[in-house]
Amino acid sequence: MIEATIIDTPLGPLSLLAREGRCVGAGFSRDPGELYRHLHPSLRDPMTDVTDLGSVTAAVHRYFAGDVDAFDEVAVLQPSSPARERLWQAMRSVPAGATISYGRLAQAAGLTTAGARAAGGACAANLVAPIVPCHRVVAADGGLHHYGYGVAAKEWLLRHEGSML
Repeated sequence: MIEATIIDTPLGPLSLLAREGRCVGAGFSRDPGELYRHLHPSLRDPMTDVTDLGSVTAAVHRYFAGDVDAFDEVAVLQPSSPARERLWQAMRSVPAGATISYGRLAQAAGLTTAGARAAGGACAANLVAPIVPCHRVVAADGGLHHYGYGVAAKEWLLRHEGSML
């Protein structure tokens, strides 16, 4: 069963999806069904609305209250190719307050060929933002060129975490 809820945040509504206590979807939207439609086929169990996802909900509240490391404790399930899963894991190793370039992220994930492009693709396909912190991935020059929920949201998240932009 996929459980869905929506939490109000300073950036607007954050839809969350969880399965067996693990976050499988997160995104700034008022429609959890939007995330659900993009889930990996192996995760498309029936969806039900709930008011609380336990530790996932608690971590979101702590994060937006100032505990910028709260997402480190959230278990995530996001099946994909081995390379993409390594990229998402590398994103999760970037500490709050820090950023990493697409190329450096690819290196951290052990990718060499077309690494920066693969890192950009992993950011674009990330269905668990901001818990898998693709907002911490920036251009080589430090520019905040892309974020699925808008550059202003990316900048807000980085400032919230204490990043020196």
